[in-house]
Amino acid sequence: MYYIVYIFWYALSLLPLWVHYVISDVLYLVIYYLIGYRRAIVRKNLTTSFPDKSEVEIREIERGFYHWFCDYIAETVKMFSMSASEMRRRMKFEGIEQVCQDLDNGKGVTVYLGHYCNWEWISSLPLNLHAGATASQLYHPIENKVFDRLFLRSRTRFGAISLEMKEAFNILRGWEKEGRHSVTGYISDQVPGYSSMHYWPTFLNHETPTYTGAERIARLLKTSVYYFDITRPRRGYYVAKVVKICDNPQELEKFAITEKFYRLLEESIKRHPEYWLWSHNRWKRQWKDFVEYFPDEHERKRILNKL
Repeated sequence: MYYIVYIFWYALSLLPLWVHYVISDVLYLVIYYLIGYRRAIVRKNLTTSFPDKSEVEIREIERGFYHWFCDYIAETVKMFSMSASEMRRRMKFEGIEQVCQDLDNGKGVTVYLGHYCNWEWISSLPLNLHAGATASQLYHPIENKVFDRLFLRSRTRFGAISLEMKEAFNILRGWEKEGRHSVTGYISDQVPGYSSMHYWPTFLNHETPTYTGAERIARLLKTSVYYFDITRPRRGYYVAKVVKICDNPQELEKFAITEKFYRLLEESIKRHPEYWLWSHNRWKRQWKDFVEYFPDEHERKRILNKL
């Protein structure tokens, strides 16, 4: 089954990008108007995140999101066979010299990302680093084994190494001991399990449980920390502006890095809200659910503020 899907996906990816965008436009009509894919979740997320916006404004963002989401699907398929030169032309990294300098100085790098713009294309980062530099990204295995293999192949095409979350720290620590300093990307706006809800920042008008693993690893490995502020100048082109959060995370207060990430991501989203993954049920677990899950106050305190 994997090879059947692989051949189909690869053949489809060979089509020019403009053809993919024609397909995307048709897909938008099907997903938004005919199927109504997760429209209730998208509408709820937008309405509660932007209570000051009118219904007309919410619907405009909603349609923009579905247009972009279909483009994201098309761009992800196209990435499967896109050449390195074309990817460099379409995915720019502004200020990447800072990251290269840290690596040259013998310092590892932590990069925070959100599900904003095309996060799949960020895996082309190795094309913009010095020869021999190591770039990795954390990932959660997809339940469908066929698509898990396909996405892993796509995400490693340009030299990035995919690290499963449960193994990441030991691998990164091993690299550091070998003197192999790396750039590691963390998509940190996902929903954690109850036992991992150590910090609750306010994000887009919601009290939001969040993963803190990226900050914990950055502190333990004493990496510098960055955020990639991604913009989409026009269809088919992205720019990731490199924003430094700190040089020495171990010197900052607990959760200061996580808090800064959410402030930066929120700024990105508010600038162009249609490019965030609104179909993700980000706030399905709320504070009251956390309290119900840990009714004992001492147990809650043990979980909270743990880093």
